[in-house]
Amino acid sequence: MISAPPWSRRPAAPDECDVNGDRPTVYVVQNTDSEYLGLIEDHLEGRDIGFTYLRPQTTGGRMPVTANFATGLVLLGGGPWGAVGPPRLPALDAEVALTKDALARSRPVIGIGIGAQVLAIAAGGGVEAAPLAFTVSRARRVAEDALGGLMPETFPFAVYMRDRPLPPADARVLAVDETGRTVVFQVGKRGFGFAGHPGVKSGIVEDLMMEFDDAPADVAPGLAALRDAQPEIEDALVRIMAGLIKETGLMAGGGPET
Repeated sequence: MISAPPWSRRPAAPDECDVNGDRPTVYVVQNTDSEYLGLIEDHLEGRDIGFTYLRPQTTGGRMPVTANFATGLVLLGGGPWGAVGPPRLPALDAEVALTKDALARSRPVIGIGIGAQVLAIAAGGGVEAAPLAFTVSRARRVAEDALGGLMPETFPFAVYMRDRPLPPADARVLAVDETGRTVVFQVGKRGFGFAGHPGVKSGIVEDLMMEFDDAPADVAPGLAALRDAQPEIEDALVRIMAGLIKETGLMAGGGPET
Protein backbone atom coordinates (compact mmCIF):
# COMPACT_ATOMS: atom_id res chain seq x y z
CA MET A 1 0.00 0.00 0.00
CA ILE A 2 1.34 3.42 -0.87
CA SER A 3 1.69 6.18 1.69
CA ALA A 4 -1.06 8.75 2.05
CA PRO A 5 -1.07 11.43 -0.65
CA PRO A 6 -0.40 14.98 0.52
CA TRP A 7 -4.08 15.93 0.28
CA SER A 8 -5.21 13.14 2.61
CA ARG A 9 -6.62 14.50 5.84
CA ARG A 10 -5.62 13.44 9.34
CA PRO A 11 -8.20 11.77 11.59
CA ALA A 12 -10.20 14.29 13.55
CA ALA A 13 -11.45 14.28 17.09
CA PRO A 14 -15.23 14.59 17.34
CA ASP A 15 -15.02 17.80 19.35
CA GLU A 16 -13.49 19.56 16.34
CA CYS A 17 -17.00 19.71 14.86
CA ASP A 18 -19.61 21.81 16.63
CA VAL A 19 -23.04 21.46 15.07
CA ASN A 20 -24.19 24.41 17.17
CA GLY A 21 -21.49 26.69 15.80
CA ASP A 22 -21.89 29.29 13.08
CA ARG A 23 -20.21 27.20 10.38
CA PRO A 24 -21.66 23.86 9.27
CA THR A 25 -19.07 21.09 9.40
CA VAL A 26 -19.43 17.68 7.78
CA TYR A 27 -17.79 14.41 8.74
CA VAL A 28 -16.21 12.82 5.65
CA VAL A 29 -15.35 9.13 6.07
CA GLN A 30 -12.29 8.43 3.89
CA ASN A 31 -11.88 4.67 3.47
CA THR A 32 -8.72 4.75 1.34
CA ASP A 33 -5.70 7.01 1.07
CA SER A 34 -6.56 7.79 -2.55
CA GLU A 35 -10.23 8.69 -2.67
CA TYR A 36 -11.28 12.05 -1.28
CA LEU A 37 -14.02 14.59 -2.03
CA GLY A 38 -12.31 15.63 -5.24
CA LEU A 39 -14.25 18.32 -7.10
CA ILE A 40 -16.83 18.43 -4.30
CA GLU A 41 -14.38 20.20 -1.99
CA ASP A 42 -14.61 23.47 -3.91
CA HIS A 43 -18.41 23.41 -3.81
CA LEU A 44 -18.43 22.99 -0.02
CA GLU A 45 -15.75 25.59 0.57
CA GLY A 46 -17.53 28.04 -1.72
CA ARG A 47 -20.61 27.78 0.51
CA ASP A 48 -18.57 28.07 3.73
CA ILE A 49 -19.29 24.46 4.68
CA GLY A 50 -16.39 22.91 6.57
CA PHE A 51 -15.42 19.26 6.38
CA THR A 52 -13.31 17.01 8.56
CA TYR A 53 -11.90 13.78 7.17
CA LEU A 54 -12.16 10.67 9.33
CA ARG A 55 -9.78 7.90 8.30
CA PRO A 56 -10.68 4.66 10.11
CA GLN A 57 -7.98 2.72 8.25
CA THR A 58 -5.33 4.74 10.12
CA THR A 59 -6.96 4.58 13.56
CA GLY A 60 -7.55 0.87 13.96
CA GLY A 61 -11.17 1.32 12.92
CA ARG A 62 -11.86 3.98 15.56
CA MET A 63 -14.84 6.10 14.55
CA PRO A 64 -17.12 8.59 16.27
CA VAL A 65 -20.11 6.77 17.72
CA THR A 66 -22.46 9.66 17.09
CA ALA A 67 -23.08 12.28 14.41
CA ASN A 68 -24.25 14.73 17.08
CA PHE A 69 -21.09 16.82 16.64
CA ALA A 70 -21.41 17.17 12.86
CA THR A 71 -23.88 18.93 10.60
CA GLY A 72 -23.86 16.05 8.11
CA LEU A 73 -22.05 12.92 6.98
CA VAL A 74 -20.36 11.96 3.71
CA LEU A 75 -19.22 8.35 3.21
CA LEU A 76 -16.65 7.96 0.44
CA GLY A 77 -15.82 4.95 -1.71
CA GLY A 78 -13.67 2.03 -0.67
CA GLY A 79 -11.63 1.09 -3.74
CA PRO A 80 -11.56 -2.73 -3.77
CA TRP A 81 -13.36 -3.03 -0.42
CA GLY A 82 -16.96 -4.19 -0.50
CA ALA A 83 -19.73 -4.60 2.03
CA VAL A 84 -19.98 -8.28 1.07
CA GLY A 85 -16.48 -8.87 -0.27
CA PRO A 86 -14.08 -10.41 0.02
CA PRO A 87 -12.40 -8.19 0.86
CA ARG A 88 -14.93 -6.70 3.28
CA LEU A 89 -14.54 -3.12 4.45
CA PRO A 90 -12.92 -3.40 7.91
CA ALA A 91 -14.84 -0.46 9.39
CA LEU A 92 -18.18 -1.47 7.85
CA ASP A 93 -20.03 -2.12 11.12
CA ALA A 94 -18.80 1.13 12.68
CA GLU A 95 -19.78 3.10 9.58
CA VAL A 96 -23.25 1.54 9.49
CA ALA A 97 -23.74 2.42 13.17
CA LEU A 98 -22.62 6.03 12.61
CA THR A 99 -24.90 6.32 9.58
CA LYS A 100 -27.88 4.97 11.50
CA ASP A 101 -27.21 7.57 14.18
CA ALA A 102 -27.01 10.35 11.57
CA LEU A 103 -30.29 9.26 9.96
CA ALA A 104 -32.00 9.06 13.35
CA ARG A 105 -30.89 12.64 14.04
CA SER A 106 -32.12 13.77 10.59
CA ARG A 107 -28.59 14.72 9.62
CA PRO A 108 -27.85 14.84 5.88
CA VAL A 109 -26.06 11.71 4.67
CA ILE A 110 -24.37 11.38 1.27
CA GLY A 111 -22.99 7.94 0.44
CA ILE A 112 -20.63 7.40 -2.51
CA GLY A 113 -19.53 3.99 -3.79
CA ILE A 114 -19.29 1.72 -0.78
CA GLY A 115 -20.68 4.68 1.14
CA ALA A 116 -23.92 4.17 -0.79
CA GLN A 117 -23.82 0.52 0.30
CA VAL A 118 -23.41 1.64 3.92
CA LEU A 119 -26.34 4.04 3.54
CA ALA A 120 -28.51 1.31 2.00
CA ILE A 121 -27.76 -1.07 4.88
CA ALA A 122 -28.33 1.61 7.53
CA ALA A 123 -31.67 2.55 5.97
CA GLY A 124 -32.95 -1.03 5.92
CA GLY A 125 -31.80 -2.15 2.48
CA GLY A 126 -28.90 -4.40 1.56
CA VAL A 127 -26.00 -5.09 -0.75
CA GLU A 128 -25.62 -7.32 -3.78
CA ALA A 129 -22.30 -9.12 -4.30
CA ALA A 130 -20.50 -8.04 -7.47
CA PRO A 131 -16.88 -8.12 -8.66
CA LEU A 132 -14.70 -5.03 -8.52
CA ALA A 133 -15.34 -2.97 -11.64
CA PHE A 134 -14.51 0.41 -13.11
CA THR A 135 -17.01 1.80 -15.60
CA VAL A 136 -17.69 5.16 -17.20
CA SER A 137 -21.17 5.49 -18.67
CA ARG A 138 -24.13 7.85 -18.65
CA ALA A 139 -26.73 8.20 -15.94
CA ARG A 140 -30.32 9.11 -16.75
CA ARG A 141 -32.63 10.95 -14.36
CA VAL A 142 -35.86 9.02 -13.75
CA ALA A 143 -37.50 11.38 -11.24
CA GLU A 144 -38.22 14.81 -12.70
CA ASP A 145 -37.97 16.47 -9.30
CA ALA A 146 -34.69 14.72 -8.37
CA LEU A 147 -32.51 16.96 -6.20
CA GLY A 148 -35.19 19.60 -6.18
CA GLY A 149 -35.42 19.48 -9.97
CA LEU A 150 -31.75 20.36 -10.35
CA MET A 151 -30.33 16.96 -11.31
CA PRO A 152 -29.31 17.01 -15.01
CA GLU A 153 -31.45 14.89 -17.30
CA THR A 154 -28.36 12.89 -18.32
CA PHE A 155 -24.76 13.11 -17.13
CA PRO A 156 -21.52 11.08 -17.22
CA PHE A 157 -21.09 8.73 -14.30
CA ALA A 158 -17.94 6.87 -13.21
CA VAL A 159 -18.19 3.88 -10.85
CA TYR A 160 -15.18 2.23 -9.16
CA MET A 161 -16.68 -0.27 -6.74
CA ARG A 162 -17.01 -3.83 -5.52
CA ASP A 163 -20.57 -5.00 -4.74
CA ARG A 164 -23.68 -2.90 -5.33
CA PRO A 165 -26.15 -1.14 -3.00
CA LEU A 166 -29.72 -2.41 -2.82
CA PRO A 167 -31.78 0.55 -1.58
CA PRO A 168 -34.65 -0.20 0.82
CA ALA A 169 -38.15 -0.63 -0.59
CA ASP A 170 -39.20 2.88 0.44
CA ALA A 171 -36.22 4.57 -1.24
CA ARG A 172 -36.70 6.78 -4.30
CA VAL A 173 -34.68 5.93 -7.39
CA LEU A 174 -33.42 9.21 -8.85
CA ALA A 175 -31.17 8.02 -11.70
CA VAL A 176 -30.24 4.81 -13.49
CA ASP A 177 -27.39 3.78 -15.76
CA GLU A 178 -27.58 2.58 -19.35
CA THR A 179 -28.57 -0.91 -18.19
CA GLY A 180 -31.37 0.37 -15.95
CA ARG A 181 -29.46 -0.26 -12.72
CA THR A 182 -29.96 2.27 -9.92
CA VAL A 183 -27.03 4.67 -9.59
CA VAL A 184 -28.55 7.48 -7.50
CA PHE A 185 -31.20 6.98 -4.81
CA GLN A 186 -32.76 8.87 -1.93
CA VAL A 187 -33.74 7.56 1.51
CA GLY A 188 -35.94 9.77 3.64
CA LYS A 189 -35.63 13.50 3.07
CA ARG A 190 -31.88 13.92 3.57
CA GLY A 191 -30.12 10.70 2.59
CA PHE A 192 -28.63 10.33 -0.90
CA GLY A 193 -26.68 7.41 -2.34
CA PHE A 194 -24.43 7.59 -5.42
CA ALA A 195 -23.00 4.39 -6.89
CA GLY A 196 -20.19 6.49 -8.35
CA HIS A 197 -18.29 9.59 -7.26
CA PRO A 198 -20.02 12.66 -8.75
CA GLY A 199 -16.89 14.76 -8.20
CA VAL A 200 -14.33 12.21 -9.35
CA LYS A 201 -10.98 13.12 -10.88
CA SER A 202 -8.96 10.73 -13.01
CA GLY A 203 -6.11 11.01 -10.50
CA ILE A 204 -8.28 9.39 -7.83
CA VAL A 205 -8.72 6.27 -9.96
CA GLU A 206 -5.03 6.21 -10.90
CA ASP A 207 -4.03 6.44 -7.23
CA LEU A 208 -6.47 3.69 -6.23
CA MET A 209 -4.80 1.35 -8.70
CA MET A 210 -1.41 2.15 -7.18
CA GLU A 211 -2.62 1.92 -3.59
CA PHE A 212 -4.05 -1.59 -3.89
CA ASP A 213 -2.83 -4.72 -5.66
CA ASP A 214 -6.46 -5.61 -6.33
CA ALA A 215 -7.61 -3.56 -9.33
CA PRO A 216 -10.06 -4.04 -12.22
CA ALA A 217 -8.66 -5.50 -15.41
CA ASP A 218 -7.98 -3.32 -18.45
CA VAL A 219 -8.66 0.10 -16.93
CA ALA A 220 -7.00 2.05 -19.75
CA PRO A 221 -10.20 2.52 -21.82
CA GLY A 222 -12.09 3.62 -18.72
CA LEU A 223 -9.44 6.14 -17.78
CA ALA A 224 -9.45 7.56 -21.30
CA ALA A 225 -13.25 7.86 -21.18
CA LEU A 226 -13.07 9.50 -17.75
CA ARG A 227 -10.56 12.08 -18.95
CA ASP A 228 -12.74 12.85 -21.97
CA ALA A 229 -15.81 13.22 -19.74
CA GLN A 230 -14.10 15.37 -17.10
CA PRO A 231 -15.40 18.75 -18.35
CA GLU A 232 -18.98 17.46 -18.46
CA ILE A 233 -18.58 15.86 -15.02
CA GLU A 234 -17.53 19.26 -13.66
CA ASP A 235 -20.52 20.95 -15.32
CA ALA A 236 -22.99 18.34 -14.05
CA LEU A 237 -21.59 18.61 -10.53
CA VAL A 238 -22.61 22.27 -10.38
CA ARG A 239 -26.27 21.28 -10.63
CA ILE A 240 -25.89 18.13 -8.52
CA MET A 241 -24.27 20.02 -5.65
CA ALA A 242 -26.80 22.85 -5.86
CA GLY A 243 -29.54 20.24 -5.63
CA LEU A 244 -27.92 18.42 -2.72
CA ILE A 245 -27.45 21.63 -0.79
CA LYS A 246 -31.03 22.66 -1.51
CA GLU A 247 -32.53 19.32 -0.47
CA THR A 248 -30.40 18.80 2.64
CA GLY A 249 -30.30 22.40 3.86
CA LEU A 250 -26.58 21.87 4.36
CA MET A 251 -25.13 25.35 4.00
CA ALA A 252 -23.84 28.27 6.03
CA GLY A 253 -26.81 29.68 7.90
CA GLY A 254 -28.57 26.31 8.13
CA GLY A 255 -31.57 26.97 5.85
CA PRO A 256 -32.39 25.71 2.38
CA GLU A 257 -30.44 27.26 -0.44
CA THR A 258 -32.31 29.78 -2.55
